[in-house]
Amino acid sequence: MSKTQGKILIVDDNEELLIAFRFFLSKHFTLIDTIKNPNLIHESIRKETYDIVLLDMNFSAGVNTGNEGIYWMKQILEKDPNASVVLITAYSDVELAVNAMKEGAADFIQKSWDEKKILSTILSAYNIRLSKLKIKTLEQKQKHLSEKIDSKFNNVIGESTSMQAILKMVKKVAVTDANVLILGENGTGKEVIAREIHRKSNRANEVFVSVDIGALQETLFESELFGHVKGSFTDAKEDRVGRFEIASGGTLFLDEIGNLPISLQAKLLAAIQNKEIFRVGSNNPVPVDIRLICATNKNLNDMIIEGGFREDLLYRINTIKIDLPALKERGNDITLLANFFLNKFANKYNKPDLKFNQNTISKLMQHSWPGNIRELQHTIEKAVILCDGNVILSSQCWPEGENTNKHFLPDTLNIDENEKVLIEKAIQKYKGNISMASKELGINRSTLYKKMEKYGI
Repeated sequence: MSKTQGKILIVDDNEELLIAFRFFLSKHFTLIDTIKNPNLIHESIRKETYDIVLLDMNFSAGVNTGNEGIYWMKQILEKDPNASVVLITAYSDVELAVNAMKEGAADFIQKSWDEKKILSTILSAYNIRLSKLKIKTLEQKQKHLSEKIDSKFNNVIGESTSMQAILKMVKKVAVTDANVLILGENGTGKEVIAREIHRKSNRANEVFVSVDIGALQETLFESELFGHVKGSFTDAKEDRVGRFEIASGGTLFLDEIGNLPISLQAKLLAAIQNKEIFRVGSNNPVPVDIRLICATNKNLNDMIIEGGFREDLLYRINTIKIDLPALKERGNDITLLANFFLNKFANKYNKPDLKFNQNTISKLMQHSWPGNIRELQHTIEKAVILCDGNVILSSQCWPEGENTNKHFLPDTLNIDENEKVLIEKAIQKYKGNISMASKELGINRSTLYKKMEKYGI
């Protein structure tokens, strides 16, 4: 029989019992240490990390309250919260041992010798220890991943009047659980603001779940948001938890909320109002506790008039509204952001001491930035890659020529003609990917398909 890779410390003032435990348990575990005096516990757990501590409940003669065992158990768990403490008790002290389990003990064994029960109890305690360590590891991994993701979004840079007003709003709103709607063009940093609200909230230590509604397949909307049970549809081969459940306790960010199908908007409204969801294929409600932040680049009021968005849903998600300005409206923030990205990519590509010349700064300030911060970031990264010296030139920001730094100027002012050209450009840009093209154009896929049919594209 192979040994379990576990380490055990046994603390009991009965020498014969220690010998018996050591002899029996050494057949099953890799390390068995024993001490008679509980005052040596601190030194022992400082020298070695034990998976299980077998601990007598009473040490002083004539004392049978169990308080000594509970005291030392708390001392052990304070040093190692993931340790499994199994109490050793006499038959008459079973009630005390049960109470001690409420204080944190993994289990207890009686001094009446029953090898099968003793081994079973200790193996269960060892599995508890492994489960605690696994949970701790998963929590650390989640924290690491969250911090890594957050590091991409943790820089709200802006000294302009409009951005300072937004940051004041964020600070006020964050400490509440109010639903927030963030409006702004593509690339203005809506997710950055959403994460900043989460980071400053009382839910900061919980999960932030981001869902890009525009990137989801329409047939999978409900399953992605609310989950499903096995067999609820053809490809549902196992139960699946939706984003609402995953985000429970934390923040749920629904980006491109304007792309949510009207058929699903009622279910979203019900989930927000009732604080519960139903997985696809199930009639059992699942309670959820989320802080909801939504974002869109669409005019939801216009969509309401056109029948594409529910007015009652807008009221629910719009407790607080934050309007993000376009980059071209933020003045010197362009320079601040450009320098931030310059430092970032200079480090990434190992090109220290890079800087802009004045002409490049002027060109950056004059550019219309239709793609906003996202476009600026890509422009600076490209310039850093192309730069051979220490000075970033405007030609490295726009290697295709400065004509790319102009607004699109149509040959005709006919709306339909220009709309057709824009749709063709978007489809060409994304090589036929309708989802990406519709997102770039600021319309949903069904609308894009209708326009493609209208113009014979």
